[in-house]
Amino acid sequence: MTQSTLVLVKPDGVRRNLIGEVIARCEQKGYVVSQLKKLTPTRELLSQHYAEHEGKPFYEPLMEFMLSGDVVAIELTGNRVIEGFRSLAGPTDPTTAAPGTIRGDLGRDWGTKVVQNLVHGSDSEESAARELALWF
Repeated sequence: MTQSTLVLVKPDGVRRNLIGEVIARCEQKGYVVSQLKKLTPTRELLSQHYAEHEGKPFYEPLMEFMLSGDVVAIELTGNRVIEGFRSLAGPTDPTTAAPGTIRGDLGRDWGTKVVQNLVHGSDSEESAARELALWF
């Protein structure tokens, strides 16, 4: 069941020079980087990406964080890659993410208004298709 998913290295990961580490972990797992680009996201792009969160208390802090620097967008391809990358990334809270995951090994709580957790991965085939169309 070959799939594609969107992986974002968020501004905290880019600032900390973890782009190569994230890509290496994906490739070591056997996934293929099909497309890759580094960009400074616009508010318009992010509002489309995070549309389901609009109006929630964390929405504006999340937007501020995601607008704070460059992002690397990756189309990752492989068998069951959506589920696989989310497992590789670990839970959204880096404090409780298990060692061996991207967030567990590389992330931590910085005491900010919104969790800065290094990466994003699509959560379903529908989300992946929508998100990939937005970013590529």
